[in-house]
Amino acid sequence: MSLMRFLKITSLAAGLIGASAVSAQTLNMGVRAGPESMDPHYSALGVHVEALKHVFDTLVRSNEKLQVEPSLAESWKPIDTTTWEFKLRKGVKFHDGSEFTAEDVKFSIERIPNVTGPNPATLYTRRIKEVRIIDSHTVHLVTDSAAPTLPSDLVRLFIVSSKAAAGLTRETANEAFNSGKAAIGTGPYKFVSWTPKADLTLDRFDGYWAGPQPWQRVVRKEISNDAARVAQLRARQVDMIARVSATDVAALAKDSKLSVPTQDTIFVFLLDLDLREKTPQVSAKDGSPLAANPFRDPRVREALDLAIDRRQLVEIAMDGMGSPATQLVSQGIFGFNPEIPEVKADLARSRQLLAEAGYPNGFKFTLSFTVDRLPGDREIGTTLVQMLARVGVEVQANGVPVSILFSARPRGELSATMAGWGTITGEAYYTLSAIAHSADAERKLGQFNWRGYANPAVDKLIDSAGSELDDTKRRAQLSEAGALFVKDRATFPLTVIKYGWALWRDRAQTVRLRSDEETLAMDVVPAKPN
Repeated sequence: MSLMRFLKITSLAAGLIGASAVSAQTLNMGVRAGPESMDPHYSALGVHVEALKHVFDTLVRSNEKLQVEPSLAESWKPIDTTTWEFKLRKGVKFHDGSEFTAEDVKFSIERIPNVTGPNPATLYTRRIKEVRIIDSHTVHLVTDSAAPTLPSDLVRLFIVSSKAAAGLTRETANEAFNSGKAAIGTGPYKFVSWTPKADLTLDRFDGYWAGPQPWQRVVRKEISNDAARVAQLRARQVDMIARVSATDVAALAKDSKLSVPTQDTIFVFLLDLDLREKTPQVSAKDGSPLAANPFRDPRVREALDLAIDRRQLVEIAMDGMGSPATQLVSQGIFGFNPEIPEVKADLARSRQLLAEAGYPNGFKFTLSFTVDRLPGDREIGTTLVQMLARVGVEVQANGVPVSILFSARPRGELSATMAGWGTITGEAYYTLSAIAHSADAERKLGQFNWRGYANPAVDKLIDSAGSELDDTKRRAQLSEAGALFVKDRATFPLTVIKYGWALWRDRAQTVRLRSDEETLAMDVVPAKPN
């Protein structure tokens, strides 16, 4: 969707309600998870980004099909091999009435390394070496090498007010943003209040550069329990809910007063194995230590992979709301490799490989998985435990909130994890460079490679793709890197996720369904009066 079409839809939505009483409505949204802070640079976690998009803008944004569109930047172009020029939108105001300028862009990019938390937002700025202000509405972003994907990398780079956030540190930033003092953005809604794990309340910003939104107030209610979210919808305590479970999609769709749209997403459930020499949560079945980490043996990894029936995961754990995954990225992402075959379960071969590796009776490990991030994550985790038991491997289920899992992984406390990942930029480089590349703190690569995986051939392909300006060559490099990574089996792609919403037809209607599964008030308008 082009920016002009977006503005037309927004304008039309506002026109539908005119100056009637409907314009004063509050949209109550039931969501599964909310932000970790009101500082948009604290986390790269999807639910954090989703919430903060209401308050803060980015230089560029992705539409529902992940196509990059103008936002605070009206245009951009490379002016040499390592420099991108961004022309900024004029006349944009922050919520406090101050003017948005190039200084805010420079400030926002440079503060990220100093305030980001355990799920680092440096993922979006790692290629940027220097920010040069050319004039009040022109910036040059100088990269460490040719960076053809830079614009798409910036779809989650939030711009904060350099005035409101001045002088904040890692220790003081969250308090300043959470109180509202520093939560000053240019987005369509203004911060009112936030209670962690509860309600985020926002008011319409009438001075929004793209035109005011139809909802006067938006309340994002964090209701982590799926059944509770449905119950609050049925009781009309909320107007809509997100991340509807597959079972509930079928049940809610029977109510003619509800709209229950679904959408294929870019999110893939991934099972990661720790390849370090010593790993903390693996042992013999009697609890005694093993001589070596079994995950380091390719035969063990193949055996575990073959014990997993992905089609059963889709049908049993996801009630059909998904499809088997073959690689880190979903179909339609730039760099998706259509030649990678689907892994077919083979229990006999799995047992044979375990015996060849010296584990004829299996072993024991703990699988940690999220229970509150994406639809079906709890069910996928518990079903994996049952599937691996069929080949003699004893797995202890450890379902935890996403905040706990994502904090524990980089500390090296876990041996095996299962969580979802989405290629939100629309290009496989984003995912491969973060997950498949060997960890390189200096170059900010492999930021989510917590498990010690390293393959020089994969690194070389990813490095080449990161600076290749020819789309055909870059696609081939990403495709080959994805195939090599899957072959190594440090990570098992499991299933691609389908997503569902539910809305009361007399209260709200959707104008966009996003493949990145974000639930934004900007994509919802009041129902037309009867």
